[in-house]
Amino acid sequence: MKIVALISAALMLAPIRPAAALERPVVVELFTSQSCSSCPPAEALIGRLAKESADVLPLAFHVTYWNHLDWRDPYSLPAATARQNTYAAQFGGPSYTPQAVIDGQAGLVGSDETGLRAAIAQARRVGPSVRVSLAREGARLAARVGSGSGAGRVLLIGFDPSHTSRVLRGENAGRTIEQANVVRSIQDLGPWSGAATTFEAAAPAGETAALLLQAEDGRILGAARLGERLASAEGSPR
Repeated sequence: MKIVALISAALMLAPIRPAAALERPVVVELFTSQSCSSCPPAEALIGRLAKESADVLPLAFHVTYWNHLDWRDPYSLPAATARQNTYAAQFGGPSYTPQAVIDGQAGLVGSDETGLRAAIAQARRVGPSVRVSLAREGARLAARVGSGSGAGRVLLIGFDPSHTSRVLRGENAGRTIEQANVVRSIQDLGPWSGAATTFEAAAPAGETAALLLQAEDGRILGAARLGERLASAEGSPR
């Protein structure tokens, strides 16, 4: 595919830097839906990545545009669809499932394990990132962003580490799907313009959370996980 060819070319032309240059997890965003018959293999791959290494942060964003079929994905979010549409405009292509976006810079078919792992390896070779951290302070969360060059937005992502879903209708009717790091909420905490700052926020919907610092061009400048579980999300479909 054209997308894969472009990624391969970028890998060959990119300067080789030490593999340990990245000081944060590589962010892998999977845009998926329970109503998409091509998505379960991508979901399984995301699950393997979530278990393999702490230096990869997989997040599954369930989109809404498959919900017109016989099955409505209970984890679908309009904000996930909007986020993917932003990437589509950035990459100059359509939104589709399953799509994986690596560090906000490379998009490819989410079930392409070889291409996905190559893109992750390339992302690890970038220069040092902006240091960010996320911690509980009392009943709220403290999101800290260090100093650095550039500007971006600070995003708080609430997610559930795992779900087992029985799909009753639609393209995946009769299948039981294991799903990892299912995004339940996306909250924009505010802008960052290079100076160290701290944002305070209520615990998001989701069983745990991650923090992303994202530049206007889509690049992930910083990322961190919450080191503990939050209370179970209210009204979480099981």
